[in-house]
Amino acid sequence: MIVGIDASNLRRGGGITHLVELLRAGTPAAHGISRVIVWGGRQILAQAEDRPWLVKSWQPLLDRPLPWRAFWQRFRLGGLVRAAGCDVLFVPGGVVAGHSDHPAVTMSRNLLPFEGQELRRYGLSWLTLKWLILRIMQTRTLRAADGVIFLTRYAQNVVTRTAGRTLSRTRIIPHGVDSRFVLAPREQLEIGRYDAARPFRLLYVSIIDMYKHQWRVAEAVSRLRSEGMPVALELVGPAYPPALRKLHKVLNRVDSARRFTTYVGAVPHEDLPTRYAEAQLCVFASSCENMPNILLEGMASGLPIACSARGPMPEVLGDAGVYFDPESSHDIARAIRQLIESPRLRAQLARAAYERALCYSWQRCAGETFGFLAAIAADRKPRVAPNRTSALEAGSRS
Repeated sequence: MIVGIDASNLRRGGGITHLVELLRAGTPAAHGISRVIVWGGRQILAQAEDRPWLVKSWQPLLDRPLPWRAFWQRFRLGGLVRAAGCDVLFVPGGVVAGHSDHPAVTMSRNLLPFEGQELRRYGLSWLTLKWLILRIMQTRTLRAADGVIFLTRYAQNVVTRTAGRTLSRTRIIPHGVDSRFVLAPREQLEIGRYDAARPFRLLYVSIIDMYKHQWRVAEAVSRLRSEGMPVALELVGPAYPPALRKLHKVLNRVDSARRFTTYVGAVPHEDLPTRYAEAQLCVFASSCENMPNILLEGMASGLPIACSARGPMPEVLGDAGVYFDPESSHDIARAIRQLIESPRLRAQLARAAYERALCYSWQRCAGETFGFLAAIAADRKPRVAPNRTSALEAGSRS
């Protein structure tokens, strides 16, 4: 059995991480898969580790802007799939085109286009238009695909409701967590052991965006400071400019001298484990997520967690955190205060979150993904006779 993977729409972040880890941890032969062909640009192919069963096929058009990538997917991909003799095509980027004669499996990766309340945060903007167009394209893909992978049950319910009809075969397969983040919970100290020189450090890692509510977290920390708690907040992540301006406006109001709030911007992913190791508590205040990988990283890092009660967060964190309304600085302060005031509660929840995070492995993700692809291929055979020889010759040009 041969699996083809269209990596044309994977450009950065979680999409690339998912595919790289899938190929690293996977054992396709266990599911009757003898070869996996990945069509992609130089960047993603360079990050994928070599495997005897893996063919990395560089497609120059996929290193170019979106119109060229869309052209490749619409007019070149189908021919490559047929020539390769693929039994199933996997499109983790979420939009499928040009291969209706072969079974295809896609993933629902981005939930923002499907949550109208969250979209309204962007007002009348080009980004809103982009998300609406993406909703149309992804809905068509989801309806046409032979199989759909969702990352959480919450995402499955939201997308299925928006799509307006029952989808084909679906499977919930959450991502794994990078082993570099795994750090056993530390001793939890009384708040009296901290002071202005050595504050209790809160860490929030995420892009500064309209649905991440970093400014509300800053207001909550300011409230706790006014109560005499020696807390400090570190914000880490890239930024959507309008949201960053909103954040700076609040920071200038509550902490103009930046005595207890720090925004450090984006940092390399490999440096994030150190940030978690130096923190005392993880805050996650997003109101729109598909699979909150950052939350998983905080859980694996052995930290107590104050978390948004929206979206799939309760599904992922379970009863291993203290929840809050991400749009209420008062409620965020209440959740953080509850954790700070009880070292025993912090220790209990940090241990529970850590143990829960260990269930999210890339080995499990890879095994379930390749198993699902094999099942879809077995249920629906290609309608066009493959030319396997010519495909393998084409695929070997990497």
